[in-house]
Amino acid sequence: MTRSLVTGATGYVGGRLVPALLDAGHDVRVLVRDPRKARGHAWADRVEIVQGDATAPADVARALEGVDVLYYLLHSIGSGRGFGATELEIARSFADAARTAGARRIVYLSGMVPRDEELSEHLRSRSAVAQTLLDSGVPTAVLQAGVVIGSGSASFEMLRYLTERLPVMVTPRWVHTRIQPIAIRDVLRYLQLAADLPADVNRRFDIGGPDVLTYFAMMQRYAAVAGLPRRRVLPVPVLSPWWSSHWVGLVTPVPASLARPLVESLRNTVVASEHDIAAFIPDPPDGLTGFDRAVELALTKIRELDVPTRWSSAATAGAPSEPLPSDPEWAGGSLYTDERSREVDASPERLWEVIEGIGGENGWYSWPFAWRVRGLLDRLVGGPGLRRGRRDRQNLAVGDVLDFWRVEETDDRTYLRLRAEMRLPGLAWLELRVGSDEGGSTTFHQRALFHPRGLLGQLYWWSVWPFHGIVFGSMQRNIARAAEDRRDVRAA
Repeated sequence: MTRSLVTGATGYVGGRLVPALLDAGHDVRVLVRDPRKARGHAWADRVEIVQGDATAPADVARALEGVDVLYYLLHSIGSGRGFGATELEIARSFADAARTAGARRIVYLSGMVPRDEELSEHLRSRSAVAQTLLDSGVPTAVLQAGVVIGSGSASFEMLRYLTERLPVMVTPRWVHTRIQPIAIRDVLRYLQLAADLPADVNRRFDIGGPDVLTYFAMMQRYAAVAGLPRRRVLPVPVLSPWWSSHWVGLVTPVPASLARPLVESLRNTVVASEHDIAAFIPDPPDGLTGFDRAVELALTKIRELDVPTRWSSAATAGAPSEPLPSDPEWAGGSLYTDERSREVDASPERLWEVIEGIGGENGWYSWPFAWRVRGLLDRLVGGPGLRRGRRDRQNLAVGDVLDFWRVEETDDRTYLRLRAEMRLPGLAWLELRVGSDEGGSTTFHQRALFHPRGLLGQLYWWSVWPFHGIVFGSMQRNIARAAEDRRDVRAA
């Protein structure tokens, strides 16, 4: 049995690769900073979960002990300037540890690197990481993909929202760049089978689907598959990547911080220069998945609410760990709180159903216009806003995105803690707790917490404090009322 270590297992690709490897008979180990995020996946009880930080060499070495194949799926894209240096440092640590541990293969999913073109920072970083792993002394397969088409991928969500929301688009020059997209199902197949490549194979492989299209053609083909009218485009040659990324950030769920490196990469031609991988991993009998079929499959997954992983699920390698609020004292410094409790004339189970369903299409049960404005303001300064929605309409797991929050803790019965990922001068949490007593009363506890950073953080808290009673007060009342109404409906 092949023992494989999957890094980035709670991310978009890794979260789908793990079950594929398990079904293929691999003994899978995952390295995660927060085991709670891994335990939110259906495959959690079938893998060995190692807690550790990818930037800590001791943790990396421990995770690689006894491993045959390392699947390297880490990145720091979207973490700000200088992410390339962080990615290279982490790659060197894994390369050294894999060699020391006696791993027989490394498999790395990289980006397609065009020849004779000035590369974006994103592609330069991916290429440098690839070379570091190839020089490790461990046979390495670098699978270089272009745009990945699949439900929940950042590239697909960007394409989807641009096409669906803008029937007439003002576009930059990169919409005419040639791209060879690939379906996520084909990416996973290549990754899985690359574990068994011959020991003397140590090289890069371009992987792509059967279609070569411009981004503009991809939007038109998407519109046709989705049943939308043909889109019209007004090209603006001088639209810079900075402006493009903010434009993408406003229109799509992808924040500007992540959109910018993606947009910059779209300036490069990403078309396979070879298909040598077929000599080792032949194409499927029915061929690689075409663009239209990949879009159709992705839209079906979205309609059926069957999207197992999303781009927003991924943690950023090398990102600092933030402190957590704890009771009764918090070691992180000043902590402002807004606490509210009320009795609810409904069972704890009914109240929890409403709490676990907040956000996304269900909204936040108070002042929808105010929430939309707050989300728009966050988008304008490069934050995620409200467009990320939620992975599942009803169920939440640790690590799930919830609009501009992320689930930090939940016991799936009585307690939910959300960490704000909006742009703020500090750290913010929202806690929702269901209580009950021996007399059968149900209590709803709600607590907002804010840890300010500097004077700006202090000013922010006191400027929004007067609105807490309106927003959070009505939110608690309406959630309680919804639980009581749900009780009445079920009783009837």
